[in-house]
Amino acid sequence: MRLVLVGPPGAGKGTQAAVLSEHLAVPHISSGDLFRENIDNVTPLGKEAKSYLDAGELVPDEVTNEMVRQRLAASDAAEGFLLDGFPRTTPQADVLSNILSENGMELTAVVQFEVPREELVRRLLDRGRSDDTEELIRRRLDVYDSETAPLLDYYRNKLITIDAFGPVEEVTSRALEALRARA
Repeated sequence: MRLVLVGPPGAGKGTQAAVLSEHLAVPHISSGDLFRENIDNVTPLGKEAKSYLDAGELVPDEVTNEMVRQRLAASDAAEGFLLDGFPRTTPQADVLSNILSENGMELTAVVQFEVPREELVRRLLDRGRSDDTEELIRRRLDVYDSETAPLLDYYRNKLITIDAFGPVEEVTSRALEALRARA
């Protein structure tokens, strides 16, 4: 299975990605992990990304796209993968589509984890991070909504929406059931 996971901060996407990756026996490819690996291993892309991050700037799409392209070319991703944190925008979705078609692959589904907004705020506040004020959390959720809404429309034919409210095991079960129905 070739999956993209989307969901707002606090929806449990990272947790579900790790669990689903095991259940489906495909690698969990997180954009954040790709950045860390490239920077830690001092790859050319890692050096470039670090220069932007050190300057307090966003890493350009071209760098992120190339990290994803290289990672999807790895042998362990040949039979499937679970992408977490990429694509975040429709231009990135276009790039992913091109990468897949160049490799004779197609996306199986896009899994959207949905949680009521007030629950997201509660979960994020409960993490107790000093930078997680309610105002900042709501702003991040607004940014997610505005950036992700176009993605959901872009993937409307591949979209599976999962109620991600409840215990981890229940959410995993819902996701696996929906994926089996799609396969």
